[in-house]
Amino acid sequence: MFITGAEIFVECLKEQGVDTIFGFPGGQAIVLYDALGKHQHEIRHILTAHEQGASHAADGYARATGKVGVCLATSGPGATNLVTGIATAYMDSIPMVAFTGQVPTTLLGRDSFQEVDITGITMPITKHNFIVKDVKELAPTIRRAFAIAREGRPGPVLVDICKDASTTLCEYTPEAPTVHVRKLPTIKREALDHAVELLANAKKPVIIAGGGVILSDASETLFKLVEKRSIPITNTIMGLGSFPGTHTLFMGMIGMHGSKTSNMAITHSDLIINIGARFSDRVVGDMSKFGQNAKVIHIDIDPAEIGKNITAYLPLVGDMNEVLSYILEHVPQSKNDEWLAQIAAWKEQYPLARAKSQALQPYFIIEKINEVTKGDAIIATEVGQHQMWTAQYFKFLTPRSFVTSGGLGTMGFGFGAAMGAKLGMPHKTVFNIAGDGSFRMNCNELGTAVEYQIPIIIVIFNNHVLGMVRQWQTLFFDSRYSNTNIDRGTDFVKLAEAFGATGFNVTKPEQLEDILKQAIAINGPVVINCEIDRDEKVFPIVPPGAAISDSILE
Repeated sequence: MFITGAEIFVECLKEQGVDTIFGFPGGQAIVLYDALGKHQHEIRHILTAHEQGASHAADGYARATGKVGVCLATSGPGATNLVTGIATAYMDSIPMVAFTGQVPTTLLGRDSFQEVDITGITMPITKHNFIVKDVKELAPTIRRAFAIAREGRPGPVLVDICKDASTTLCEYTPEAPTVHVRKLPTIKREALDHAVELLANAKKPVIIAGGGVILSDASETLFKLVEKRSIPITNTIMGLGSFPGTHTLFMGMIGMHGSKTSNMAITHSDLIINIGARFSDRVVGDMSKFGQNAKVIHIDIDPAEIGKNITAYLPLVGDMNEVLSYILEHVPQSKNDEWLAQIAAWKEQYPLARAKSQALQPYFIIEKINEVTKGDAIIATEVGQHQMWTAQYFKFLTPRSFVTSGGLGTMGFGFGAAMGAKLGMPHKTVFNIAGDGSFRMNCNELGTAVEYQIPIIIVIFNNHVLGMVRQWQTLFFDSRYSNTNIDRGTDFVKLAEAFGATGFNVTKPEQLEDILKQAIAINGPVVINCEIDRDEKVFPIVPPGAAISDSILE
């Protein structure tokens, strides 16, 4: 059948199983929007307040569901407003397809109104990107974009569609979606047997589980291996939820704001098994002092990550389930009693900080949310102190329950991501934990949440400053507080009410539980403003350039 490129665009989305798309219209995307409007009962479009909100929502939808997130914007500023969200997804390996309208092919390269080279701009922050100038290439390109976003190490793909490609008629033949799985080198059995041997002989093994465990759906296999071999386990921030935070073998997060126990275990380990983590600077600290006594097994789907930061004694490039299943089957059972006793002693010696003040404490807020939800919630965050407190004190039980910007550290991410997560997983309770600085960046999305009655609960840790920067200024810059005071008198409860949402103020610990229960019962967006002291700090913290064993505890 002959249909327009815009109709082909919609039909291809339906082929790929897309049920939700986030975006904002404009001149060069208007034909695509016209076609979407005709199919609004098949594909739900969420009109965000800003294109950045659309890209973060598509990202959050993908993180929570495991599906490909989709967003759409027009050319020029519409396209460039997606860039931060695309980069956020790229750094955390999130499958997303971003569509942008583009000026007609006859106007390309002429500095036309709202023309930018968005494929050139996004080349470093996408797995791949395309510009479609010929309608005949539209369907194959869209199908390929979804396959690339899913295959191997996931990531974002951008498809830029020239306006004449969306208006021209073309023959369309439906196709079932296919996934072009990237061929990975076959792991030699000798290498797998070597891994089994190293683990069997290790006296002080430690597992670092990263976001790759979640992306590869390997959590169940990981759990069985940890229990069979009694291996202490730590998570990167992206790996939280890949292993139950309540388990006795779980040591907490690793790295700059990780638990002292995790960092000490790595320092004294004789075998580090890195599963799906990239050894980022926030994890390893001083690279020359990281795991000096240990051999390193690095399991990853992306060969580019092997040896990039930390040298691997045994690299295993391939599917994590395949690798972990082989090790699980062949490694003997063990209890590691002496090593586990040392881990237990460190846990007792180095608990997470708990202030004795009667004021409203950050850890109390997080633990109360954990208590009220019984850990059965999706927790999104913005970026800053509140993000680290969430990572430290919330007991994540399942994969895809923690939605946060790890690699790029994007303030303003959490609001859109929470909306996307809730729309993708409507049966789950969804919180967005925010700082007042991050909340200000995309608080305009309150209008989106109210319009579509998206029942997310935003908890603002309001200390009236840019808390993480102020903490660094206190600790490392002789308390010179340059441009971190944001006490502008904004009443977040009134702001929420102005948009049509519900707002609560919390100033005392005894108020919180009842307000949380009320918020969960309200079938709509809620903002809870929690007043905390501006000098609350995240501990532990590893000073810049120090070894992770040298963390400051208080």
